Amino acid sequence: MSPIATGAATMCALGEPPPELPASKPGFFLRPRAEGFVAHITASPEALKAVRRLTGTVLEAVGAGSDAAYTAQQVLSELVGNAIAAVGPHAPLVVEVFRTMSGVAVRVHDPLPGLPTRRGVPLDSDEAESGRGLGLLDLYAPGWSIRKSPIGKQIACHIPAR
Repeated sequence: MSPIATGAATMCALGEPPPELPASKPGFFLRPRAEGFVAHITASPEALKAVRRLTGTVLEAVGAGSDAAYTAQQVLSELVGNAIAAVGPHAPLVVEVFRTMSGVAVRVHDPLPGLPTRRGVPLDSDEAESGRGLGLLDLYAPGWSIRKSPIGKQIACHIPAR
């Protein structure tokens, strides 16, 4: 049984999260799932920092490896950062991170149905201060997708195992 599955059983039995998962609090509700987690967060830099740290901890615990955990943290930062910029502070977001048979899945749901826009900034530009996010997704998670969902949209990425 994986550490997260064991943690989920502990959480259900004791009514509190296992050590590898932080306690839920206002603006941050956490649910374990097979080989990962689902976090319902309020858009903020603090929530991004917490879910980023959690991503590394959980993916390492389920055996995804440090490279995959690092890449997932980068992808997550781009997706959540873009969502925060688009919806503004304090909007509800849902973040899913879990290990798959062939890598790691990262999904971010936000309440805006519109699609993100590409700004066409080269990844190696010395002058651009922003606008590289979707290019990084292309690099780290080729084939990422966007689909409408009942709450707005979901951006789904799969980071292949190396």
